[in-house]
Amino acid sequence: MKERIMIGRLSSVVLDCPDPHVLAGFYSELLGMPITSDDRDWVDISDGVTTLSFQEAPDHVPPRWPDPAFPQQFHLDITVDDIDEAEPKALALGARPLPTPEGKVTFRVYADPAGHPFCLCW
Repeated sequence: MKERIMIGRLSSVVLDCPDPHVLAGFYSELLGMPITSDDRDWVDISDGVTTLSFQEAPDHVPPRWPDPAFPQQFHLDITVDDIDEAEPKALALGARPLPTPEGKVTFRVYADPAGHPFCLCW
């Protein structure tokens, strides 16, 4: 087996959005992670291991799930114990349901307040 050489370490996942304070507040509540850094155009939330950052992008154009003309580029999978308990809480925070594929799936698709897709998975 070939030895892997580490070039760097992932420090954060960054989401572009029109208002980093609004989106950080949404994910802070959804994930139970406190805001750890708050600048004018950049906000971090972290649990001490994982950091999710939000960067102001005034010209942000959200994806349109599942429209390939406006692809999602990436999405977050968030594991929950009980989807029927988690879903109304996510919706109350500002999540918006998106079409979920038919059939036996173990996830539901939503958009965050800035339009980024994410899945609640069980």
